[in-house]
Amino acid sequence: MNPSPRIAVVGATGAVGEALLEILGQRGFPFSDLVPLASARSAGGQVRCRGRDWTVRELDGFDFAGIDIAFFSAGGAVSALHAPRAAAAGAVVIDNTSHFRNEPDVPLVVAEVNPGDLAGRPRGIVANPNCSTMQMMVALAPLHRAVGIERINVASYQSVSGAGRAAMEELGRQTARLLNFQDAAPERFPVQIAFNLIPQIDEFTDNGYTREEMKMVWETRKILGDPAIGVNPTCVRVPVFYGHALACHVETREAITPGQARALLAAAPGVVVVDEPRPGGWPTPVTHAAGTDPVYVGRLRADPSHPRGLALWIVADNIRKGAALNAVQLAEILVKDVA
Repeated sequence: MNPSPRIAVVGATGAVGEALLEILGQRGFPFSDLVPLASARSAGGQVRCRGRDWTVRELDGFDFAGIDIAFFSAGGAVSALHAPRAAAAGAVVIDNTSHFRNEPDVPLVVAEVNPGDLAGRPRGIVANPNCSTMQMMVALAPLHRAVGIERINVASYQSVSGAGRAAMEELGRQTARLLNFQDAAPERFPVQIAFNLIPQIDEFTDNGYTREEMKMVWETRKILGDPAIGVNPTCVRVPVFYGHALACHVETREAITPGQARALLAAAPGVVVVDEPRPGGWPTPVTHAAGTDPVYVGRLRADPSHPRGLALWIVADNIRKGAALNAVQLAEILVKDVA
């Protein structure tokens, strides 16, 4: 790996691509050249990174020869078509879509949890986890390493930015219309999202769970390397622009007190504990997560219904940590390993 790599950003004009470019600049990632890539519709436009404008080029037909790292954030179909040819040209692909996550020869990596898995990438592709799984793993991995986790019951409250820019625009339009006593017909969502909760994210599978929920099952086991962990998720879309929240109830293999868990999490990389029994002594998407990098944990308490149960509340910005930041962190690890 070149210590000053040439990088490509596929999906540079999307929400995750824009966040990725911002984070590359903020963290001073040492690239020598940047190639923003997007569809023909966006080609020729400009994106900004590291204090200058970069011209967006068309992805179709782009030759990845000479690119060291290629970030993909343009949807699973785009990754399926173009990520293998980027890897074949010699680039390390860091893919933000779900397309490769379950492939056994593609590592699924959270920077703070399993960075060693980056070494085994026979196809030249590394997968970023689902945004909800990502923040849950940053918070739960320290507990799993300390006492083992037997089972996870989790309800996610996921912001509309996880469904893309069009979903955010729909929430904005519906909110404005309803506040002006006008009808707000659903567009992208099956029902009104403004002032509402939708207990379905992605399509249903044969077992009655949605694909978003099953991602949390499969990905948790793969990242922690423990296929015995039970995961029971419910994923809900909420009328929040940025930041996912998880109400997480875990059953550990060895007993742990809330105080012990709090100390472990306070020392864990990427975690900020906000846990005081007072009004406002807990994290929320708006007051803590939106636009920031950490995974915030609060409401730590013993589960009165289980002798080894622990409850906690986990909040993070789904676009930054849930996608863009982790991708950049993985690239930083790749560059550091050869520095």
